Amino acid sequence: METVTIALLLLLAVVVSGLLARLLPLPVPRPLFQIGFGAAIGLVADLRVSLDPEIFFVLFLPPLLFLDGWRIPREELAKDRIIIVELALGLVVVTVVGMGFFIHWMIPAMPLAVAFALAAIVSPTDPIAVSAIAQRVPIPKRMLHILEGESLLNDASGLVCFRFAVAAALTGSFSLSDAVLSFVWVAVGGLATGALLTFAVTRAKDWISDRVGEDTGSQILISLLIPFGSYLLAEELGCSGILAAVAAGLAMSFAETSGRAMAVTRVRRSSVWDTIQYTANGIIFVLLGEQLPAILARARESADVTGHGDPWWLVLYVVAITLGLAALRFAWVWLSLGLTLLRRRDRRTSPSGRIVAAMSVSGVRGAVTLAGVLTLPLTLNDGTPFPARDLAILLAMGVIILSLVAASFALPLLLRGLELPPEPSRQAEEDRARVAAAEAAIAEIGRFLQSRAEEGRETDLHVAAASGIIDFYRQRIDRLSGEGEAADLGLRAERIEREMRLAALKAERVELFRRVRKRELGSETARKLVRELDLLETRYAG
Repeated sequence: METVTIALLLLLAVVVSGLLARLLPLPVPRPLFQIGFGAAIGLVADLRVSLDPEIFFVLFLPPLLFLDGWRIPREELAKDRIIIVELALGLVVVTVVGMGFFIHWMIPAMPLAVAFALAAIVSPTDPIAVSAIAQRVPIPKRMLHILEGESLLNDASGLVCFRFAVAAALTGSFSLSDAVLSFVWVAVGGLATGALLTFAVTRAKDWISDRVGEDTGSQILISLLIPFGSYLLAEELGCSGILAAVAAGLAMSFAETSGRAMAVTRVRRSSVWDTIQYTANGIIFVLLGEQLPAILARARESADVTGHGDPWWLVLYVVAITLGLAALRFAWVWLSLGLTLLRRRDRRTSPSGRIVAAMSVSGVRGAVTLAGVLTLPLTLNDGTPFPARDLAILLAMGVIILSLVAASFALPLLLRGLELPPEPSRQAEEDRARVAAAEAAIAEIGRFLQSRAEEGRETDLHVAAASGIIDFYRQRIDRLSGEGEAADLGLRAERIEREMRLAALKAERVELFRRVRKRELGSETARKLVRELDLLETRYAG
């Protein structure tokens, strides 16, 4: 019963912190509210969450990484692939090596392998935290896509490096050649496992759906099981479960292009995954806050490990690590963007300082860092306590909080009025797609009429119905195919029509609810009709 109570309390904290983050006129990101609520729970309520590192890792990371891979725009990922790879792989390696030696130099009591593990786990960035920070000052789309792509890959690369560092700490030895060979197997095997499992599962469920029909609930449940199955299978094979979850998400985005799923399945599945993403990220930050009082209670012991009895030294270490991460990121982003401009023979051979600064400040640490650092083993292979484990967790938590606070104030200032090279408009591409879809619809209606005419079934009724549908599609084609003043007039007419349709849909919904309140309409019928109106309103509102 206590476990259920704790779970419900954590969910309530996620909801309330989200509401406050939207209500308060302060540019404070939602994760900070969630950390604060978690800390309040840890201080006020007599509840303690005992986290099993392996369970925590398996429970939260696979679905989040899977969803990132599923939803990231593949075209944007391919367009900026060089910059993304340089940031996600090159910067991670530089961070692990540079910050590992720096942390060991700054805190000699922390073994070098543990310092490398700490450096590896603070190397991945969290785009969700950045998006929360920039809600009032939107991040330019291209910059956001680069940050998302970087996070998608550096989650995996940072966690793989973390695994090797922890293994070195456990065994007391490290071989570079063995590590390289192991890394290749872990990476390639993980990617292959996730992709192959996803394609196999999607093909199997499509085959079954073609023969017995599609069940929306089971389709959604299958999508929820794929990331966990990919992760667990890869780990069983000795590969990277993290990379398997990422590859499964990317493979899912390709598999979905077949369009085999029903529309209602896609709508409901999207809502389910939105809820899971919001809940999982929220619970992670609430747990961070809930664990914080207990970790801070051991701050003096952690300070004693460093050779300084004053816990304020820990604050200094957190600030030094955060500044070191920011300096490395600034230098690497400057170098990466500069090389990209040179490769493209751009006249602007020096990247904008504000862009580099904004990209650097956007390197906020979050859910992956917390989930990873909590998986540090409790003991070594010989049964002795893992060296400086509480110290590493405390420093990682401090880096998460400080990076969130710093970005909360600096990023909006850097993004305000920031001018980037104009992105090519997607409107023409969208218009061409709509015209092509309308033409395909008209052609299909013609084939439908012909088949019904051959059968001799209510031809006049079919022709009358087809006429109205074809007129609707021809009006769309005329609006989107026009040029100059005609095109502008068509867009205005479309906007007016959309506003009228939205007003009409809202009036329909008000009337339905009125009839339900007066018991003139049953709740089941009302639910069906309201859902239809909601889907139509979503279409026109978008």
